[in-house]
Amino acid sequence: MEQVKEAQQGINEADGGSSTSESEYQHALEVVFDEDNAKRRKSSLVSTENPKLAQQAAKKRERTSCFVHQLLESKRHLKKGQPALSYNEDRNLDKASDLHNQAVHSRLLTKRQLSEMALGVRELSKKLGSIRLKLKVKTIFLLTKAHDSDLIGLTRNIAEWLLSRERETQYTVYVENTLEHNRTFDAQELVAKDPSYGGRLKYWDNELCKKHPQLFDFAITLGGDGTLLYASWLFQRIVPPVLSFALGSLGFLTKFDFADYQETLSNAFRDGIVVSLRLRFEATIMRTQTAKEDRKHDLVEELIGDEAENNLTHRPDGSYTILNDIVVDRGPNPTMSSTELFMDEKFMTSVQADGVCVATPTGSTAYNLAAGGSLCHPENPVILVTAICAHTLSFRPVILPDTVVLRVGVPYDARTSSWASFDGRERLELHPGDYVTISASRYPFANVMPQGSAGEDWVGSISRTLNWNNRQKQKGFKEWDEGKGGK
Repeated sequence: MEQVKEAQQGINEADGGSSTSESEYQHALEVVFDEDNAKRRKSSLVSTENPKLAQQAAKKRERTSCFVHQLLESKRHLKKGQPALSYNEDRNLDKASDLHNQAVHSRLLTKRQLSEMALGVRELSKKLGSIRLKLKVKTIFLLTKAHDSDLIGLTRNIAEWLLSRERETQYTVYVENTLEHNRTFDAQELVAKDPSYGGRLKYWDNELCKKHPQLFDFAITLGGDGTLLYASWLFQRIVPPVLSFALGSLGFLTKFDFADYQETLSNAFRDGIVVSLRLRFEATIMRTQTAKEDRKHDLVEELIGDEAENNLTHRPDGSYTILNDIVVDRGPNPTMSSTELFMDEKFMTSVQADGVCVATPTGSTAYNLAAGGSLCHPENPVILVTAICAHTLSFRPVILPDTVVLRVGVPYDARTSSWASFDGRERLELHPGDYVTISASRYPFANVMPQGSAGEDWVGSISRTLNWNNRQKQKGFKEWDEGKGGK
């Protein structure tokens, strides 16, 4: 069975329960975008209304190796009466251009395209939560804490079990290249047990994950939430479904007990999996191109004012896909940072604080929580903005829709530079005039979930790990009995 066809069948079955009245209501509802309001986005938000760019983007979506996008495109084709793409045929295509083509960046999408992309992923996520997705798994990616000897031993156990001839499918297993000569993992002794393991036990590095993510059908992590975040970091675009065994501290995202790994994996490969699509952000560093002697106006005027076609004020300097949060803070500077927030083409506010945390719903229980932000269910399509130790009594956390493009910039008259970090990694300095754009990524994180209600699982996790709303219950009053004199 092919992944797309099986998943699409499940989605169609889920659609089958809709009533006639609901169908009529959807036909009666029409969303109209005001073309007169379609302002040209500035340097970081270049319009893709160019027909040639739009056509290229459409072709890339159809020829993607991301299984999420395959399901979206398959659903669109079925609605139009066209045959869906075959998953196995699609994997034989050249994916390199899909990974490096700049037209796929969500910051380059128009407001309409960004809204349609977000709505499509949202709809698919809702459907996937109620069906089992059967995958044809042949190549498995294993990730663990390479410096933890206990976890390395467990990684060896699971690798040996997957490579065993007793499995119905002869899996190819990739482990981190640092384990090739690790004494605890002992790859040579493992291969000596069965020579066939030698051709199926392979090693990955960061470059392989970056350039050839389509090699992996399924990913397994052994560790805590940090290990899962590292998996998201390794797969910046296309990410395979990730099943995580809880071997860390808290475990908001790691849902499976390693003691039952054989049964868990057997059921997943045989019966299918339930996938939760977690919203990820795409963040791009934008460097100012304005010479110091020409910096006479402020960043607000530069970003929302008129911009000449041949005189772009900023240039992109690297993009990152994150699962938890982007933090722009004061870094090593002893004084507080000064930043300015923009939402689409509008100036929001200036922030005098230690920094600003922009979190996904998944990241709402991380730095966002420590900074006083709201807890947010992971299925909410939102962007959470929270100031870190704001020097004001009136700043409150705000929640924005995932269809906006947010920009956090350092004004030209700021006393010091700021520093940006992405899921706690790749810390970069933002000089006065620089800013970072933040928008919903086209590549959500496919997190494998246990059977049952995702909502109940989330409430259980915050109650278990954070003791959310844990309080001794208030005692009731003892009724006054006049006949006994109140005794």
